[in-house]
Amino acid sequence: MTYVRMTRRHALALGAALLAGCATTGEDTPIVTTEAGRVRGERYGGVCAFRGVPFAAPPTGPLRWRPPQPVPRWEGVRPARNFSARPMQTGESLPGAADEPMSEDCLYLNVWTPSPARGERLPVMVWIYGGGFSNGSASVPAYYGDALARRGVVVVTVNYRVGSLGFFSHPDLLRDEHAGEAANFGLLDQIAALEWINRNVAAFGGDPDRVTLWGQSAGSMSACLLMASPRAHGLFHRVIGESGGVFAPLAALPPSARATWTIEGAAENGRRWAEGHGCTDIDALRALPIEQVMQRGFPGAHPCIDGALLPDEARMVFASGRQAHVPILIGSNADEAQAIVRRPVASATFAADFQRAFGPTSQALLDLYPTRTDEEAYAARAALERDIRFGWDTRTWARLHAQVAPVFLYHFSHTPPFVDGAPLNGKGACHWAELPYVFDQLAQWPGAWTEADQALADTMAASWVNFASSGDPNGDGARWPAYGADSELAMLFDGAAAAGVLPNRHALDLWDAEFAQRAAQP
Repeated sequence: MTYVRMTRRHALALGAALLAGCATTGEDTPIVTTEAGRVRGERYGGVCAFRGVPFAAPPTGPLRWRPPQPVPRWEGVRPARNFSARPMQTGESLPGAADEPMSEDCLYLNVWTPSPARGERLPVMVWIYGGGFSNGSASVPAYYGDALARRGVVVVTVNYRVGSLGFFSHPDLLRDEHAGEAANFGLLDQIAALEWINRNVAAFGGDPDRVTLWGQSAGSMSACLLMASPRAHGLFHRVIGESGGVFAPLAALPPSARATWTIEGAAENGRRWAEGHGCTDIDALRALPIEQVMQRGFPGAHPCIDGALLPDEARMVFASGRQAHVPILIGSNADEAQAIVRRPVASATFAADFQRAFGPTSQALLDLYPTRTDEEAYAARAALERDIRFGWDTRTWARLHAQVAPVFLYHFSHTPPFVDGAPLNGKGACHWAELPYVFDQLAQWPGAWTEADQALADTMAASWVNFASSGDPNGDGARWPAYGADSELAMLFDGAAAAGVLPNRHALDLWDAEFAQRAAQP
């Protein structure tokens, strides 16, 4: 049975929304004026929703692999009751998500607000989805912002280009008039959305001086990189990062992976991919139908250090204090990789992969991941991915940033009661497992939810909203400790919520020493 409990904060926010109402021409047709024209949304459940609002021009034709351009103005009132298409991609936006239409014309956002009345000045939470920089959609039901909006915030979910359209470069781009913006188009989309939000969110009742950049997985990595980007500074005032950071030294990566994180390597990767399409220049590639572009997979779909948007590795920026000095709330899950690593994992294969990726390592580090049997190898692979891709990156982010601004760290180890047959059932506190709780959207996930699950959702959603409001998650909900290098206390979500130390701290310490040694190597 599903239990729904309305907290006092819920009730007050909902009552305020109903009393405030919306600027409308009818009972359920709120209209807001943006810089490009008016949009008509809808009201439901005490909030107003505006879906498929353009924040940039369609990145098609000559604008393919270009920085996002301003939205053309329109006359009259534009309908904003339906979601736009998701970006072009292959694969799922989220495990188990229903199929959605796709289009190259994808630069739209969605807004949920208690009251689109100028002067409300509510906190703004801007959601950047994950998907490995290759997948994702701002319109997945799991990301609906109505439940959080009822708590008194404006929620914005943003589409950005992914895969070959979002993280591609080419030698021709390095030579043309946009040489300073020759890659990282997906990140440039996110910045364009933040700029649009800063100029327009007041019309939706939001406060442009209280914008929280919030993401999970690749969305959290994006938030980390935008903190390191001078171009994005001032566009957000707090950051929430779930299960993703970018702090591993490039020197620690295998040579093939390391190369694609540089602008030169990304451009060479793009050149080879273009030649696979029979195209020797960027104009020929832009002239291809989008269906033909998508026929070939694109390896290396991730941001790169381009010297402009991203001037240096994130770890170097943070170590020197050049990042945005804003409060952050970040964390990861106890079983992150259970939904990512696939069975089987052969013990011999794991050992060879480990040697190829890391070369000689300390015996203490090797002992963390025993591989005497295939079953042990699977568990070792999952533990390794959890520790270095999520746990270590997150703690390193916290350690470096705590020197300049408030940090709140969490560890999520509660196993959601996903039902049999659901994609994440049996995966424990895996990647994505915290999302039903922080969005307070249990009903959007196939689970045998209990009153205890709803109580945890109330606690986590309240903490996230409190943080967006003030830069401190304390208030209604859990009692959070501030993170510091001396105590290293985190909020532990394991059904309940209590302060404590990270359970895999020993492994993270060993990786810390390993990465420090590798970063120091020439």
